[in-house]
Amino acid sequence: MIIGYARVSTDDQSLDSQTDALAAADAEKVFADKISGSRRARPELDRMLEQLRDGDVVTVTKYDRLARSLKDLLEIVEVIRERGAGFRSLAEDIDTTTPAGRLVFHVFASIAQFERERISERTREGLASARKRGRIGGRPPALSAAQKDEVRRMRDDERRAIAEIARLFKVSERTVRRA
Repeated sequence: MIIGYARVSTDDQSLDSQTDALAAADAEKVFADKISGSRRARPELDRMLEQLRDGDVVTVTKYDRLARSLKDLLEIVEVIRERGAGFRSLAEDIDTTTPAGRLVFHVFASIAQFERERISERTREGLASARKRGRIGGRPPALSAAQKDEVRRMRDDERRAIAEIARLFKVSERTVRRA
């Protein structure tokens, strides 16, 4: 049986393109998660892995839909193999039911991990360079130093309601509590 797995990271993203591609690949059953790939606990993935039988082929549109790290990807594909099933990725044309497919899978997974690490490295280098030039980055503070003083005075001395102060300064109640 061809079993499909689809995943998007957030609820506002659509699974439609993945489920359409899996249907075109003759997937008889599709499991889908709307959860970050960095989280290992994915209910539908776990359900799919539990139901695998000998001879099944787990199919994804791209292998990054299955895992975000090389280690995680290799572990999941190993679980699939232990259950007697194969793994297939449509975009990369990988099929681990063949020896050549297993080799290509490992090479592609290694290249993808390398690229993710390079992106992370370049990001860190760019942030360090910006800091040297005096750019801090991140979201600007919601309240100036003077506003924080006023919020603390209203909150601590006048004992005004946090919700009222938040409305006055047009910030969240959490910002008022942290001031």
